[in-house]
Amino acid sequence: MKRIFFYGAGLLLLLTLVMVFVYNKENWELSSNTPEKQIIALGDSLTYGYGDRSGEGYVDNLQWLFNKHYKGKVTVQNHGIPGQKSDGLLQQIKKPTVFEELDKADYFIVFIGTNDLIKSNGGNLSTIHDTRLQIGKADYQKNLEKILEIIRDKNPNAPILFLGLYNPYPSVNDIGNVVREWNYASKQTISRFANVHFISTNDIFKNKLKRKYFSDSLHPNKKGYDLITREILKEYNF
Repeated sequence: MKRIFFYGAGLLLLLTLVMVFVYNKENWELSSNTPEKQIIALGDSLTYGYGDRSGEGYVDNLQWLFNKHYKGKVTVQNHGIPGQKSDGLLQQIKKPTVFEELDKADYFIVFIGTNDLIKSNGGNLSTIHDTRLQIGKADYQKNLEKILEIIRDKNPNAPILFLGLYNPYPSVNDIGNVVREWNYASKQTISRFANVHFISTNDIFKNKLKRKYFSDSLHPNKKGYDLITREILKEYNF
């Protein structure tokens, strides 16, 4: 009787080990077969993450979320440069360090235009100069078109997520009108290219306490970048 019991127990243990092995093998194969993903983020200080003392803004947030929820390896390359305008980005993506990576990307995130708007207005937004802004907007559209042409020529299929501009002073209507005009111009430009998705950021900080979500007059803090991250994930299903 004892011998039968031990045989039965041994058989049960063996079956359990086999089931555990099969389960782990299937999960390992699923993980090892999950394709590696690469995301390239391009832009200015808002892509760089300026103002977020804990990391790199929305780019760092996305990297953390992918590491947590995606079984394969995901690399988010942050090519943001503080102070960069669209003409600077155009030159940046022509450099070998960036250009040679374009065809390897599975996704692009582009967040550019804030410095174009501010600098074309004279370096600040205290007074709106319509003529200067119109000239600046036209140059911005030309640069944006060339940027997208280069990306699409190198990588015809990867989705491009284009983040629209936001008004850092929601209570100032004149600035809000300018931001909406520039966002409309961006939409017109990106509509000429396949698989480019406009993601609005202009309403993210509406009715929010500025001191709670911004590190200075323009740049979000960690909480502000968290809002941008949520908006990206809400508008686009990776």
